[in-house]
Amino acid sequence: MNTKVKSKAGGKEAEAKVPTDLRTTLAATPKVLALWQSLTPIARRDWISWIDSAKQAETRTRRIEQTASKLISGKRRPCCYALVPMNLYKALGASPKAKAQWKTLTPTERRDFIGWIDVAKESEAHKIRIAKVCALLSAGKRHF
Repeated sequence: MNTKVKSKAGGKEAEAKVPTDLRTTLAATPKVLALWQSLTPIARRDWISWIDSAKQAETRTRRIEQTASKLISGKRRPCCYALVPMNLYKALGASPKAKAQWKTLTPTERRDFIGWIDVAKESEAHKIRIAKVCALLSAGKRHF
């Protein structure tokens, strides 16, 4: 997934890498590109994460097209993007220690966990990663 922060420079997070297919769509319309560039780095990362989380090529294509139209209509974030996937939300709810630790994480730490989970495209691998995140959080860990 392209959303993981690679480094911090001067206290600022590195920009998320814009996938080629999204970059092509943004560059095709100067107004859309200007709107994209006006977003905060975190907002851009949310859009990229929403697009990268698509499991089928058709969904990814549709989300890229929606990104352009939503930006033009004034949206600054993907409207349908759950910051915490439902299966992770339920797993955290079943583990009070993990849920308590989750609440103390920074937005970047949360996105790193979610991004790592979402990279696993197979259902079983996804479940295993959710269980591992809950175990790490229950043990007081903030990183994997």
